Amino acid sequence: MADNDKRRNTLGYYLLFISLGFGLGITGPALPSLAAQTGSTLGAIGAIFLVGATGGMLGTAVGGRLFDRIKNGHRLLGLAQLVTATALLLIPQANSLPLLLVIFFINGLPGGIINTGANTLLMWTHGKKAGPYVNGLHFAFGLGAFLAPTVFAQVLRLGGTYQQAYYALAALALPVSLFLLLLPGSPKLQVDDEASHSPTNLRQMLPMIIIAMLFLFFYVGSEITYGNWIYTYTLTLELADATRAAYLTSGFWLSFTIGRAISIPMAARFKPAQILTVAFVGGLGALALAISVPNSLTMLWVATLATGFFMAPVWATGYNLVGQSIKLTATVSSIIILGDSFGGVVLPWVTGQAIERFGAHTMPWLVIGSYAINAFIFVIMLAQSRAVPQVALAGE
Repeated sequence: MADNDKRRNTLGYYLLFISLGFGLGITGPALPSLAAQTGSTLGAIGAIFLVGATGGMLGTAVGGRLFDRIKNGHRLLGLAQLVTATALLLIPQANSLPLLLVIFFINGLPGGIINTGANTLLMWTHGKKAGPYVNGLHFAFGLGAFLAPTVFAQVLRLGGTYQQAYYALAALALPVSLFLLLLPGSPKLQVDDEASHSPTNLRQMLPMIIIAMLFLFFYVGSEITYGNWIYTYTLTLELADATRAAYLTSGFWLSFTIGRAISIPMAARFKPAQILTVAFVGGLGALALAISVPNSLTMLWVATLATGFFMAPVWATGYNLVGQSIKLTATVSSIIILGDSFGGVVLPWVTGQAIERFGAHTMPWLVIGSYAINAFIFVIMLAQSRAVPQVALAGE
């Protein structure tokens, strides 16, 4: 594949993930408004995570098979992005909880397709050199997640409404769909001769696949729960007003984005195990700080910025570690990324229930518990990666 084609493809995938970050980043600050819009409690509105991630799981499962079979994966990504942009327009217009849940479920379908497709096609585009590019892809996601609450806060500051914030993000997302639709045919998996000694069938790869799914399950549960509930946590404990709470959410995603930007060159210099060790030690320490000083907005800012920074490289680095151990077809990638989708279901929903029943202080406890389990699974995944032959994915 020519260098120009690689750069063009990479730009398209990055734009997709910026837009994907929009949908996640605005949800947290918008939760109280969406609850009021539909006449729901915070516990009930938390069901949007459940149905959205359920749609994401279906999109992930279907997407994996599609990308292994169709000739032009870029067209599928462009259509999926078009549905996502439309959903951003419809969400603030839903006047009942059932209708809102339907929209979130439908929006989850293209989200799963984009998550699977962009990660897989990027790996296929860059082959053995994909590590820094995968970190860059997830930096793009963090950038979108940071921009969304920033747009939300600015719209409120200027006297606008949360609906207008959604419309602004939809306007930014629509051109991305057109860009992908105009890209030519997508890359295909290329495997060099060294890969002939690597695990290639599902039965051989199953232990690593299960471990990788659990890794993403607990990581995504931690990330999404903190990013989406920190706004409500701050408001409920009366630590800040709505605008400053939105800025706190932006702060989390900003530090997250900075962490992912730094992880790009780090991925080229350090081993995944080294990066992940620092990420887990630092993240657990930051979450412990949030728990130890619960009534200080200053300490919450410090803990939030540190949590976002240290969480940032975990997804991409873990995925790259798996890609060094087994052959990542689109189908295998989709199975692994189902862990991501399940993680987006369980802990955010449980957190909403816990906040309603036991109080907002439960949120950081649930996140640190999930992240600690994530760290333990990393140790298991590292041992498993050393126990199987390594695969070399060759670019053209």
